[in-house]
This record gives sequence, C-alpha cells and structure tokens, in this order.
Amino acid sequence: MTIQERKKSLKSLGKFLNQFNVNGSTAQKDVPFNDIFFPALNQLIDRAYESNAWFTKPNVLFALSSWSDALQEDKINQWFDMYSFNENKQPQTIGVVMAGNIPLVGLHDFISVLMAGHKIKAKLSSNDKVLLPMLAKYLTYVEPRFKDYIEFVDGRLTDIDAVIATGSDNTARYFDYYFGKYPNIVRHNRNSIAVLQGNEIDEELSLLADDMMLYFGLGCRNVSKIFVPKDYDFNSIFKALLKYKDLINYTKYANNYDYNKAVYLMSVDVEVRNSLLDNGLVLLKQDVHYASPIGTIFYEFYENIDDVKKIIKQDAEKIQAVVSHIDFDEAIPFGASQVPQLWDYADGVDTMQFLLAL
Repeated sequence: MTIQERKKSLKSLGKFLNQFNVNGSTAQKDVPFNDIFFPALNQLIDRAYESNAWFTKPNVLFALSSWSDALQEDKINQWFDMYSFNENKQPQTIGVVMAGNIPLVGLHDFISVLMAGHKIKAKLSSNDKVLLPMLAKYLTYVEPRFKDYIEFVDGRLTDIDAVIATGSDNTARYFDYYFGKYPNIVRHNRNSIAVLQGNEIDEELSLLADDMMLYFGLGCRNVSKIFVPKDYDFNSIFKALLKYKDLINYTKYANNYDYNKAVYLMSVDVEVRNSLLDNGLVLLKQDVHYASPIGTIFYEFYENIDDVKKIIKQDAEKIQAVVSHIDFDEAIPFGASQVPQLWDYADGVDTMQFLLAL
C-alpha cells in the first residue's frame, strides 16, 4: 500500500465515526459499508458497558466523537505532513500491549502502526476488548490488504520486531524486562494537572470539570491534581463540578467515593482530615502526590507561580498534560485534556517517529 492509500483508509474511518457523537448516533449517506457497520457498532456500544461497567454509553460515545474530530481530513493531512515516509521500506511486526482504562485508548497506537506501514500484533486489555476489533474490521473492508497487517492475540506476544506497551508502573517493570531486547516504547503511570490563578471564569471552570470527570477520571489525561494560590476559594470549582452530579448514581463510582471518604475521615493524621473538602460528589484533598483515587482530586497551594513551574519541570516524567490559561510551556486550554490531536503523544514520546525509524 502507498502512503496515500493508507491515508485514504484513515479518512474513511473518520467519516464512519463522524456518525457518532455525545448525543447519540445518526446514520449518514455515502459512508462505505454503513449498512453492515453502523448497526453493528451501535450494538457494541451497549456491549462495551456490559463488559466493563466504567464504559457507560455517554463515555463510549464521547470517545467515538473525540476520535471523529481527530480523524477529520485536514487533521490527518497535518499529521502526515509532519513526517517523511519511505514507501519502499519492508513492514515489520509491532507488538502492542494496550491499556483499557478508557474506551479505545489503544486506537492511536493501532492506527500509528498501520499508517507507518507496519503490521500490528495487538494484545487487548480485558477491560476494552469489544470496540477496537470492530473498527479494525471496518478498515479491512475499506482496504482489504489490511487483513494481512492486523492480528489480535490472547497469549504472549511472539514473532515481533518491536514493542509498544502501556501499563502501570508495576507492569512497566515487567515490560522493560520482557521486551528489553526489542526496540520499544514502554509507558508508565502518568497523571495530568491543572494550574489555577484564581481568576478563572465560570466557562473555564466548567471545562476544567470535564478535564477532571470525563471517563470517571480514569484516564491519564484526566486532571487528578490542581495547583491553586493561597487562600483559594474552592466553592467555584465545586459549583462547576455539579454538572457531573449524576455520576454518584453509578454504583462503582459511588463505592469508590464512599470508601475513600471513609479512609480519609478515619485517618489518624489530623492534617489529612482538616484538608478534606467535600461536596457530596467529589473529595478535594491536600496532597503532594499526583495520582488521586477515583472520586478524589488532590490540590496543592502555591505562593509563587515560578515555584509551580519548577515542580512541573522536576516531575515532568510523572505528568501527562498541564491544563492552564497561564503561560506554561506546552500548557493546554481548559477542556482540551480529553480531546487530544493525532500529534499529542502519550508520555511525550513521538510514536510515529519511533515507528518510521525502525
């Protein structure tokens, strides 16, 4: 396949996904193979929730809508224009170990491998095993030659030339050991943060609530910690978070919220108890760490914004994204954390460049 043929297939996938948005799904005309795949994906949206209770229908639809936006023709062209592709290079087999914390979290690695001209041997997470095979099948209908480029495996990854693996810090140590002999990208735990000045308008805080609460806060791009100035008034954040008040009706979320609240309230550390803020939906807890548990957002006070910049630089390997309207290097706007572009790479590692260099 030529690079133009691969690009064309990706644009067809974007056109197919454009039928799905946060308000539901609506069939459109002139979408290839829509009579087969539109009803099939609608059924799988419900099955995804049956397989993983964190994958609610709104969350799955949001993921599909985000991918639809990312796979617009102009954005695909912009992504491809960043690289030099060698049409004559022999394809290699790339093993990809995928995470399953949010719907279709492995799709970016999947399309990157194929667009780079390689074959993919993917090990799906048990938490997200329904949606991606359907999109892979759609691509093989659009471009039948992809059938020889796509394989999903249940066991160990063997007969591979390189590896991309995503997991926790614990699994990353295993990945480093097991896949160390291959060219690899091994991703560890990262979390996203927001830095506030205290002058944010309601619209910005509403978008920050999305950054925090979409996907129940399970994504590495979800804001799990905020830096705020001394004497910050948290009422404005609590007010913004109330747009997600219905999350407390989901049993898994409510159980985590109740458990963490009980743990903090029973803590022997008086400072922990005194720092805890609660609006019946989300806990705000003063903490120097980044990885807050479900139903909890950590916060940390600062006196000088330069101190925050030093912390971000020092802990760069722990931070996925920085959300702020302050002028930080690579800071992204409020509401942008869960709608990354094709060139927004996890852990700041350019996956496409890695694949093209093999």
